[in-house]
Amino acid sequence: MRGIKKEHLPQKTCLACGRPFVWRKKWARVWDDVKYCSDVCRQKRRAVKEGR
Repeated sequence: MRGIKKEHLPQKTCLACGRPFVWRKKWARVWDDVKYCSDVCRQKRRAVKEGR
């Protein structure tokens, strides 16, 4: 069997919705900068900051 099981991947909590999300290969280079689980959560957080 190749690869890593999902339960062994790093995990963070989304700042917008509070749900946990796990590392994705496309985030490999920027994992330290990732704060939101999805584009929708990132847009919601930005709208809240701007007072919309």
